[in-house]
Amino acid sequence: MPNGLIQLLDPEAVVLGSDASTNEEIIRILASRLEALGYVKSSYADAVVRREMTIPTGLPLERADNVAVPHTDPEHVLKPGVAMGTLKRPVPFANMEDPDEKLPVGFVFLLAINDKDKQIDTLQTVMATIQNSAALDGLRTARTFEDVRAILG
Repeated sequence: MPNGLIQLLDPEAVVLGSDASTNEEIIRILASRLEALGYVKSSYADAVVRREMTIPTGLPLERADNVAVPHTDPEHVLKPGVAMGTLKRPVPFANMEDPDEKLPVGFVFLLAINDKDKQIDTLQTVMATIQNSAALDGLRTARTFEDVRAILG
């Protein structure tokens, strides 16, 4: 079954096995990719980091490596896209359900959405992947975009 997420991912916005040690660092790494590729404005990274502090996006999946789906307002986005990062070692993100709890996050899906109407569709597409343990296990070991395409495609 094809996964819609592969259609949203730009191969140049996929970072596998990042050494980032904080949630801000991985957000900025992915945001800089999206900016270089023309998806977002220069204000995007700061806006995502600010939003993450007040509206956290860590998703508890009862895994050793949970997922975060950071994003920000459409005014910072030029065209829609998704950047994805996997981390060598999970970094703490605040739990969206309980902001006082820190979750170890090993997968970050950074959303660039410029159309509020498409936000739900994009989130549902990402959620379908997140809820597939086999897909996450595959992404954990992916080393190239072709590996990612094989898992999600």
